[in-house]
Amino acid sequence: MISPRLPLTMPGCEEALDIVLDHATRLESEWCPLDQALGRVLHDDVHAGACLPPFDNAAMDGFALRVGDGSAIEIMTGACVPASLDAVVPVEQAIVLARHADGSACRIRLLGDVAVHQHIRRTGTDVAPGTRIVRAGEPVQPQHLMLFAALGATPVAVTRTPRVAVICTGRELVDDPSRALQPGQIRNGNGPFLAACIAAAGAQCVYRATVGDDADSFIAALEAARQARADVVLSTGAVSMGAHDFVPEALRRAGADIAFHKVRMRPGKPLLFARLAEGMAFFGLPGNPVAAAVGMRFFVEPMLRAMLGMPAQRALQATLAETFEKRAPMTFFLKARLCADASGGLRAEVLPGQESFRVLPLAAANAWAVVPEAAMRLERGATVAVHGLGHLQPPAIDSDSRVRAAVDRHAHALCVAAGN
Repeated sequence: MISPRLPLTMPGCEEALDIVLDHATRLESEWCPLDQALGRVLHDDVHAGACLPPFDNAAMDGFALRVGDGSAIEIMTGACVPASLDAVVPVEQAIVLARHADGSACRIRLLGDVAVHQHIRRTGTDVAPGTRIVRAGEPVQPQHLMLFAALGATPVAVTRTPRVAVICTGRELVDDPSRALQPGQIRNGNGPFLAACIAAAGAQCVYRATVGDDADSFIAALEAARQARADVVLSTGAVSMGAHDFVPEALRRAGADIAFHKVRMRPGKPLLFARLAEGMAFFGLPGNPVAAAVGMRFFVEPMLRAMLGMPAQRALQATLAETFEKRAPMTFFLKARLCADASGGLRAEVLPGQESFRVLPLAAANAWAVVPEAAMRLERGATVAVHGLGHLQPPAIDSDSRVRAAVDRHAHALCVAAGN
């Protein structure tokens, strides 16, 4: 549990994540019609209430007959096989000897042996009643909808969508893209980014605001987030140690219990986690865009995943394309591209431009590579953990040539942007 009196000040990533997940409570279920269920996370196991196929049916166009008897009826793929018949012969394996008045075949000559039940899809051979067809915690995919519809399983019980609020801090931020920037102002990229990440993570952004560098406006935004019934509140900026980094003190004024402030990681070291009134979780993300992205991906998204009842994610394993060396004993989250090498193995290319203010390399990345705190140097060919850009976004794996070209283009773009 989170202690209101003993906040941790610099836990490692695993310890900090354990605290976050200890606070996560699985959300309640709600009924969802099939036409709205795509992407929703199942709250309960789904069991079949019927057979699939619901009756014996033909697997081929041809003739249904009883083995040992010369009479037959024509049948189409998927049609019900009469109970008195026990085999289907494909049309190309028989010759019609006689037809009914309507032109349909009534006697055929077989061109080969016929086995009982051949080319018949038996009742329930795909799904038997009571079979668990999808586990709780899985997002509904199109193939699940096919199965649910075929079995008449509608509506389905899904987990309520987590509600998330975003508060960006900083008097220098400009939200309106049509507004000209004044000296010292910057455009707010974190707000749209986090709102998009929230949606991609299976949650809903219910409130979004930008406030100046003062505690009163921030506390008012927290109250607005509570009124919007947010389960989780994210803020960006004002969590470090500068003169305008007011968020920790504002949270104390608002009665929050701060669980930890700062984590042994890079980027994103100033990350703060707290519990707000009425059980709302709070993440204070740094203002630098890549630091905010790391906090979202590796702390907020695991909490959302737990709230949805989804199992913890496992990283993929890849080999490093080049040696990587750290200067500090922290967990490093690196913008990377993942590719398949000539033998089919996975290889991670660490992109140039790892500073937390550089957004262009993040746009070029298709994965995160994670170097653990204890590993100060990883040699070329060493194994490294890799994650998708989002917990519901697996890495788009490149071929070697595509990766090399992308890295070269990206390096050139950085040089051009720097004026070199």
